[in-house]
Amino acid sequence: MRIATYSAGHDTVYGAITDSGAINLSADFPDWPTLRDVIEADGLHRLATAAQGRAPTHALSQITYQIPIPRPEKIICVGVNFPNRNAEYKDGQDAPPNMSLFPRFARSFTGADCPLIRPPESHQLDYEGEIAIVIGKGGRRISEAEAYDHIAALTLCNEGTIRDWVRHAKFNVTQGKNWDASGAIGPWLVPFTAAAQLDDIRLTTKVNGELRQDDRTSNMLFPIRRQIAYISTFTTLVPGDIIITGTPTGAGARFDPPRFLRPGDVIEVEAEGIGILSNTVKDEM
Repeated sequence: MRIATYSAGHDTVYGAITDSGAINLSADFPDWPTLRDVIEADGLHRLATAAQGRAPTHALSQITYQIPIPRPEKIICVGVNFPNRNAEYKDGQDAPPNMSLFPRFARSFTGADCPLIRPPESHQLDYEGEIAIVIGKGGRRISEAEAYDHIAALTLCNEGTIRDWVRHAKFNVTQGKNWDASGAIGPWLVPFTAAAQLDDIRLTTKVNGELRQDDRTSNMLFPIRRQIAYISTFTTLVPGDIIITGTPTGAGARFDPPRFLRPGDVIEVEAEGIGILSNTVKDEM
């Protein structure tokens, strides 16, 4: 089952996405205005049941995808989380003992099939294909053994980055990671029901059909179980929080010369069992 937040006409709703169209489910659950409310109520399974046997209410051409979870309390990103990605930094260090983390704001993301925005202040817009997890059951100091019990759903992320702005300060990347609509999340949520959905799946990124990033989750320096355990040590995770779990080597900045995104480019982030997140690029008007 694929569950998305989308706009149709003047309304923003959530519903099931099928090959033949979208099924609006929001009206069935007035007590759950958004997918964040659905997840907090552990209601994804009820959405799946409600969608069974129903005809689409909207053609896919009529909808505009939004970020699946509106206004999440936290979006936390894990940096430098694949072996070859760590080697790109050429600092002579082995894999660090703890993961690098930074926050992103919801406004820095757009939905699937929407353009990433290249700002006039910098043309160094880069792509980073990633898997994102959505927390379903909150908690603090969650053990690795119990970490997967706290995941509600999976989605995809293009963690778009303004490269020169991540180097404006010595230890801080936040300002390069939070330009409005510079990244994307979506297109939908896939309910998480089994470890096999995460433990060893292929993650790729293509730009204009050219394969740029290609790795498997089993190669992560910090597996997702550890991410949840580590992050929940210092902050309470709540339903709807999003953890963006790390990108493989192959971002545009690492080519010689760099290959940053330009208007008209098409970026496709794909992961087995989740789907494809596709976006174009345009300049800010």
